[in-house]
Amino acid sequence: MSTQLPPPKRQKLHNVPHERDIKPSKPVEEAERFVPNIVVQFKNAEDGTPLGPAINLPANTGRDALQMLVNKLKGENEEPLPYAFHIQSRNAPPPPPADLLARAPAAAPLPSSRLQINGNILDDVLEAKGPGSKKLDHGFSPEDVFEVMCEPQAVFRVRSVGRCSATLSGHAQPILCCSLSPTGRYAVTGSGDATARLWDMEIELPKHTLVGHKGWVLCTEWEGRERVVSTGGHDGHVRFWDPLTGNAIGDARKGHTKWITSLSWEPIHSNATQPRCASSSKDGTVKVWSPAQSFAEFTLAGHNASVNVVRWGGEGLIYTGSSDRTIKIWSAKDGKLIRTLNEHAHWVNTLALSTDFILRTGPFDHHGKKPKDDEEAKALALARYKKHTINTPETVISGSDDHTLFLWSPQHVNDAGNSIKKPVARLTGHQKQVNHVAFSPDGRLVASAGFDNAVKLWDGKTGKFVASLRGHVAAVYRLAWSADSRILISASKDTTLKLWDLKTGKIRIDLPGHTDEVYCVDFVADKVVSGGRDKTVKM
Repeated sequence: MSTQLPPPKRQKLHNVPHERDIKPSKPVEEAERFVPNIVVQFKNAEDGTPLGPAINLPANTGRDALQMLVNKLKGENEEPLPYAFHIQSRNAPPPPPADLLARAPAAAPLPSSRLQINGNILDDVLEAKGPGSKKLDHGFSPEDVFEVMCEPQAVFRVRSVGRCSATLSGHAQPILCCSLSPTGRYAVTGSGDATARLWDMEIELPKHTLVGHKGWVLCTEWEGRERVVSTGGHDGHVRFWDPLTGNAIGDARKGHTKWITSLSWEPIHSNATQPRCASSSKDGTVKVWSPAQSFAEFTLAGHNASVNVVRWGGEGLIYTGSSDRTIKIWSAKDGKLIRTLNEHAHWVNTLALSTDFILRTGPFDHHGKKPKDDEEAKALALARYKKHTINTPETVISGSDDHTLFLWSPQHVNDAGNSIKKPVARLTGHQKQVNHVAFSPDGRLVASAGFDNAVKLWDGKTGKFVASLRGHVAAVYRLAWSADSRILISASKDTTLKLWDLKTGKIRIDLPGHTDEVYCVDFVADKVVSGGRDKTVKM
């Protein structure tokens, strides 16, 4: 027997001869809308087990209320966990035959039987509408029992950052970049003193000084299994280092004629044994390196201005953004240009992938288990990647000096099977240049930072504006998300780092401590590292 909720109280009417004489507070069509009561059975999406007894509730009960009910059923007493809800359609088309599926393009979307509950069951299932406001029939009536599948958006919780646990000095010039290893065990920082420094995050002490660059160290990036760290400098060199010994791996890779702007590693699920690294440069080229070789495997030449950012995607593609106002997509196999995206009206400063977090952490999840060999690492990384992209293919977002962002979906194809070149959405709202953009690890949100002192949140699938986070009094340089997608941290020219409450859109914690501009910040596991013009590393 289902649990019954008390019916809503009727409004008492005094000295009114007829109810028809009362003017509704809502529009007539809304006031006269019939809202049936339905029986809902919440179930675990992973194994289909019920989370509690069936509940009788109004069909227009909102998603927030559903989330609260699930947390009550699961006995969650702390901050409620966020959930995604869906129902299996009863009128879903059957899956295509195996032979047809084998011939279909890899990126072609399959018919889906999942009905996402974005608002409420009444609007999204019972009275759902398709193109042209045509009502869709999913095979349900108010008399049915609605089995609502519940998916936690994060099954773990990252401890909130509340204080500075260590302030470490050592660099003689401003710290220009920082990067945490995939497990959060190590951090590396690059500085204007021509050195990179490796820090042990467990004991919060320096580990190695990486010496070899002849100019500023401008960018640094970790290989997906934490075996190698790469650095790029103002001297045009790309160097690879062993984090255990601090020694350089081979000679410096000199192929660029100007300084390095960005680095990105090949995903572990694509190549777990000897992943390659891509470097972008002010000279307008991108080179793909193997740490075991002293020369570039191939060069991506096609931009006619500085390449400001490179991202190695999970589908065998390399994405580059340039000051020539274009974004180019290349084959990671042979370096051939696949397509060019032309929409921005000024320099492209930043790119982010919806899979960035999964690609970066590879085989390492929140359980902390380490793979025993390359094969296991590849299998774990591939399983995590497929789970992340099962419903939403890899998407890209770009930010520019034209004050806008564009959301792209290169993996989507049209009816003819060709890749869609037009953006999914154009995101407007920043008043000055967009400096950095980052997807949340679950891909549901995008955060952007600009020279207008603002941090903005957008829907990661539609590009729709969500919120503007204001509190910084100077340009915002960098952003970083926690692994559970609940915490966003920003680094600014105003000398502060700020943690944001994503529900209220207000500052959760202000992290002062730096005495000058904060140029870089990174967030892995429950550890944050930052650096800036004051030459100190804070953890």
